[in-house]
Amino acid sequence: MSCVWFYLPLCLLAAACLCHSLKAPTASSQQNFKSGLFNFYHSLILADGKETTVHLLKDIPKRYYFVLEEDRAPVPFTITVTPCDVPIEWSILVHRASANLLGKAAQGLRFLAGDLDTQDVSRIQKATSMVTTIFSYKGNSVETYVGMSSQSALYILEFLSTERDTHITVYLTTDTTSGHLYPELPLDPRIDVIGIGHTTVTLTWKHSPSALQHRDNIQYCLLVNEKHNYKSLCAAETAIRFSGMKTPRNLALSLSPYLLEPQQVMILSNSELSIINKVHSGEVRQICMGTKNTYTVPSLSPNTQYYFDVFVVNLLTNASAAYTGTFARTLEEPEPKVMKLKDGKAVQVVLEGKKQKLYSLQYQARHKKVQFAFQLCRGQVQVDITKNGKTVASENILGLRYLSLKGKPLDVYLVQLKSTEESSSAVKVQVSPHYHKPLFPLLPESLKIKSFSKLRTCNSVTIAWLGTQEQSKYCVYKKRIEEDQVWMELQNTDTCSGPESRRKSEKVLCKYFYDINLQRAVTTETIKGLDAGTLYLFDIYLIGPSGIPVRYHSKVVKTRKKC
Repeated sequence: MSCVWFYLPLCLLAAACLCHSLKAPTASSQQNFKSGLFNFYHSLILADGKETTVHLLKDIPKRYYFVLEEDRAPVPFTITVTPCDVPIEWSILVHRASANLLGKAAQGLRFLAGDLDTQDVSRIQKATSMVTTIFSYKGNSVETYVGMSSQSALYILEFLSTERDTHITVYLTTDTTSGHLYPELPLDPRIDVIGIGHTTVTLTWKHSPSALQHRDNIQYCLLVNEKHNYKSLCAAETAIRFSGMKTPRNLALSLSPYLLEPQQVMILSNSELSIINKVHSGEVRQICMGTKNTYTVPSLSPNTQYYFDVFVVNLLTNASAAYTGTFARTLEEPEPKVMKLKDGKAVQVVLEGKKQKLYSLQYQARHKKVQFAFQLCRGQVQVDITKNGKTVASENILGLRYLSLKGKPLDVYLVQLKSTEESSSAVKVQVSPHYHKPLFPLLPESLKIKSFSKLRTCNSVTIAWLGTQEQSKYCVYKKRIEEDQVWMELQNTDTCSGPESRRKSEKVLCKYFYDINLQRAVTTETIKGLDAGTLYLFDIYLIGPSGIPVRYHSKVVKTRKKC
């Protein structure tokens, strides 16, 4: 491209556009020309074959231009504009000029010097009529213009956002032989919903021609959210950034697992990459699954509407094309089965983390007074009790908890249990009308087991624990463990399990004791026959008159290595 050809159209167009409304050269018109020419030269050149990010300020138009060489035969070119937020207005203008007129472009310099006469202005005004709009669009969809280049032509792209500051991407190419920056969409770019469950939705879509030709460089990525569909990947990224968080850039949606932020969770399973973005309005989940065109979205909430968008992504350029989004509502969760409680019978309930909404137990009173007993086995559990549909108790269970309620015979109590942890929880529940007969044994002030370091030997340890004022049975069990097993053994302890869950070989002894004076209600036991330098896990079970066991907190003790 010659230097003369590059600059003369710009100077001519600047002069022509500014003189469109001029009648004669005046001081003010010359000043306007100078200002307009300055602004024009501060427009930007649009790069050929490269995606350009354009930032727009509200109500301030922005122009880009490109020039095609004069001696070049007409060739097709494409311009793709991707709005990343609000709808925008954009247009393509073309200025076609003759060589004779280009030779006159230097008159703009005479205008600046103040020696341009009325006839010169008239000639420049005539040049204005050669600037025509060949395409315009308003909206937030991805649009592509395909045209044929003209000789002696200058193209101007004008962008405007009237709603708020935003950004877009623009891609111009005149090279149709080296492939496409953007992956191709199939003739039918719709996403089909082929299966709906309570927590899953199965989707399928037709293959992109790019995925069939370049499998190693193309992958499909699925975006799942509860708000609406997105027309481009950068629109989804912008929505996440402006979700009301104080640090919006930390929530940017990224195709690269190496760019994850603290608010993002990455899951890699079966060659599928899932990124979950925690945003103000919920979750935006992204799953990239290679070139598979059928996918079942797991772990959804029942009776919830989700929006699904599929993007075919060029891994080499990071450019993407969007399929037509769809939506689906998961099935409503069936009413949970209600188990009936019977007087004095213990029921142990296992809750599968937060995924399981509620577990319900029903009890019909035969007396005015009822007493519920809850023993937390593991995890954390929230209990809500309603009587004839009205809430009468609600709290988190810690250890052992009694709830005494009053009502009328035949009142119906509904006990609803919910895990407040991601992992599973368990709780034991009992109900009885007899206040004076507690279901669980009387508990000591502490359920800790104490060991005496000075009394440890190579083959024995001495432990102690508190008792109560009630005659009860205490059974001691031991288990040999390794160093790397300590954490797991203590974490997985089920405090509701009784001696029946232990091996006979782990039993050390059982004994009865009590003391009316709580200060003296303590007992010790020396366990012998142990191996030197070995870790042992000790458990004690307290069994009261009702036969229901309560487990003390496990204690790990290591025998001396040398004596």
